[in-house]
Amino acid sequence: MPGDANEAAAKRHAPATLRNRDAITEVLAEWLPSSGTILEIASGSGEHAVHFAAAFPHLFWQPSDPDPAGVASIAAWRAEAGLPNVAPPLALDAAAPAWPTGRADAILCINMVHISPWAATVGLFAGAARLLAPGTALILYGPYVEPDVPTADSNQAFDASLRARDPAWGLRDTDAIKAAASAAGLAFAERRAMPANNLMLLFRRTA
Repeated sequence: MPGDANEAAAKRHAPATLRNRDAITEVLAEWLPSSGTILEIASGSGEHAVHFAAAFPHLFWQPSDPDPAGVASIAAWRAEAGLPNVAPPLALDAAAPAWPTGRADAILCINMVHISPWAATVGLFAGAARLLAPGTALILYGPYVEPDVPTADSNQAFDASLRARDPAWGLRDTDAIKAAASAAGLAFAERRAMPANNLMLLFRRTA
């Protein structure tokens, strides 16, 4: 059918998703709430969204992306999965001063911070502070630079390639991340080392 063909054409594939989704799921099982709506910022292809929604059927998943092609891909993956707990994707720019949603019981952001201007990260924290209730979680995943921790050669090369593509991109220092979060009213709670030199960082909205 034409609709099916259009959906297939819209679907994007992110190879890293297959490699990291199970490890991320294990940590999310510890950090996500027992019920409520999870807002995913910069959902990209949408593959993570449907995987996590299937893994956590007690949670309602709200994917989003600033790129119209990303929104179309998420919609196509959602249609294929047919899961009742995945909402239609939102067109949402983390850097925007207002987001097109009024609530979230936790926020997840995977692999955005290094592939976007710093303003997107600052906006992410500001938006999380607006939406989250005290004590609820903002969860980040991706590669970072840590003070006093040697940066893997692969991450150094990745950082160089990102900055060559766009000088506003690049791996962020975790101290800078924590400072920006604190300024917005989010307290750093936990660091979890992940495969392939990635980290998961947990922040919680302060009172």
